[in-house]
Amino acid sequence: MTFPIQKTDAQWLDTLQAKGAEPVAYQVTRHAATERPFTGRYEQHWADGSYHCICCGAKLFDSDTKFDAGCGWPSFYQADPGAITEIVDRSHHMVRTETVCSQCGAHLGHVFEDGPLPTGLRYCMNSASLDFHDPGSSTAAPATFEDSTGASNATDGGASGN
Repeated sequence: MTFPIQKTDAQWLDTLQAKGAEPVAYQVTRHAATERPFTGRYEQHWADGSYHCICCGAKLFDSDTKFDAGCGWPSFYQADPGAITEIVDRSHHMVRTETVCSQCGAHLGHVFEDGPLPTGLRYCMNSASLDFHDPGSSTAAPATFEDSTGASNATDGGASGN
């Protein structure tokens, strides 16, 4: 599967390091690893704002869709429209639905059909694949990401989403 943003492994490593990403972020986002449950920085994070892809900055979730599923990973019942691509995952002798960023293909986690209303979905995400944007801070400027041509694109940074 091809995504709009393409980089080499070395470029992804540089990008994540420049963002101060967790050490496991590269393995999670580029090689579909999973962080240990109850260890991620956003598992019990409840501030207002939005969650973005740590690799490219694309907005994925609003904080008001986050809920405590008790599973050990940040869980959301609704993604931003078009933000996530779903892929059938047959690893570990199971059939699950993997979620990846629609812009850069970063592995985010999985989606399950055991979430709360109104969607009944549980997007079970790795904290290491996420970057939180607080609309009240100076870091809430519009998020930008590069497409495969190197051109910058802006997202709304979540400021108008809540």
